[in-house]
Amino acid sequence: MNSLAYYNTEVINRSDLTIDVRDLGFIMGTTVSERLRTFQGELFEIEAHLARLQESLDITQFKLQQSLDELKEAALQLVAQNHRLLPAGSDLGLAILVTPGLSSASTPNVMMYTDELPFEQMLSWYHHGVSLQVSDYRQVPGNCWPTQLKCRSRMHYFLADQQARQRQPNARALLLDQQGHVAEASTANILIYEEGRGLTSPRLEYILPGISLTVVSTLADSLDIPFHYGDITPDRLKHADEVLLCSTSPCIWPVTECDGTQIGTLSHDTVTARLQRAWSKSVGIDLVAQAELMTIDQA
Repeated sequence: MNSLAYYNTEVINRSDLTIDVRDLGFIMGTTVSERLRTFQGELFEIEAHLARLQESLDITQFKLQQSLDELKEAALQLVAQNHRLLPAGSDLGLAILVTPGLSSASTPNVMMYTDELPFEQMLSWYHHGVSLQVSDYRQVPGNCWPTQLKCRSRMHYFLADQQARQRQPNARALLLDQQGHVAEASTANILIYEEGRGLTSPRLEYILPGISLTVVSTLADSLDIPFHYGDITPDRLKHADEVLLCSTSPCIWPVTECDGTQIGTLSHDTVTARLQRAWSKSVGIDLVAQAELMTIDQA
């Protein structure tokens, strides 16, 4: 059975979802986006994601023909339908995309579609962590577009990851801000943990305020782990006790090296592992066990 998608108030077959090549979202990369995931078929932090979507719409001055309540209801129905097509125990990622249309005077196009989560890739990150390479490409500054704008204009991520993989196969890029401080990994927020100080995230004014980052802050508080925002130099990151990434689908996972410098361990007692278990408890699913199960089932 073909999964369904959403296009401008209509539910259609996913295979029929297309975008006009003349759409400004395609020509200029001016596409507002959100990505959510489900746990046991239920969308996680949907209100927070829709609030951030509204902030992006306000920045771009996109005026939708739907209300956020209507969009929420459509998202819930779409996910409910497509989740039934998955193997038992699996979950979905949901993408919400808004483009300007063919001109600045057009009514924006709104699209939603789902995919099964990439459990095999996520399992590798959980078990082995990831390697980072500090990129020569920098995070886009706020005077180009506001950091709180969630969009698909991601050429800097693409180029940075290309460079990272050329330096080290399978590495991800670590982007610095315009002042030379740590900003983000490509498509993920980054934090460091230092014994005696706790967790530190780059300053919010220089990064996308990730929904997952907010969850990590809340979980850290529940575990009595201090949480700060501040400047992080690449050298400080490389000497941290732990470095971790967080984003929507995999939630939270460790970094094991940066520019060839080993970082931390992969033991059961790390702060990253504790936060991962706390996240699992909060959503009623063991993140790692689910990825292990679904990877076996897909083999």
